[in-house]
Parts: sequence; C-alpha cells; structure tokens
Amino acid sequence: MWKLGRLLTMFRKELLLAWAVLRDPRAPRAAKLATVLAALYVVSPIDFIPDAIPVLGWLDDGLIGYLLLQLAFKFLPEELLSSLRRRVDGKANAH
Repeated sequence: MWKLGRLLTMFRKELLLAWAVLRDPRAPRAAKLATVLAALYVVSPIDFIPDAIPVLGWLDDGLIGYLLLQLAFKFLPEELLSSLRRRVDGKANAH
C-alpha cells in the first residue's frame, strides 16, 4: 500500500510542476503547449482506447498525459526545470 502512496505523491508533484510550467514566463512556448496538450488529452472524450473499456481506457489517458508532460519538461532549460522542481518540492513538503 505504501507504493500507492508514493505513486500519488509523485503524481501530485508532476501536476504541480506542470502548473508551474504554465505560470512561469521563462518557460518556452513548446513546453507550455505540450503541457496544455497533456491536459486536453486527459479530459478529451476522444481516446486511442475508449474509456468504456475498464482500466485500459484510463491507463491510456494517464500514460499519454504523462508522456506529454515528460516531453514538456524536456523542452525546459535544465536550470529552469531544476528551479521549478525545487519550488514544487518545497510546496509539496509544506502540505
């Protein structure tokens, strides 16, 4: 069960980092676009695997959203990514 807790904590940090990318004026447009595309894919009714198929439909949303977020983070300069991760880690530890 503790692995699920760690997974949820990691997921929360990734979402906070995505939000920080969208809000930071130093983030390149490509990173912001990939972040928005990740969010849109997750909430979109159009999927590669329909959500009507239990578990697989949700997994495809999560996996593609996660991969798009990782792509967005690759577009960030290393020092900006490090700075945003430190800020997110500080907020996540404060709660």
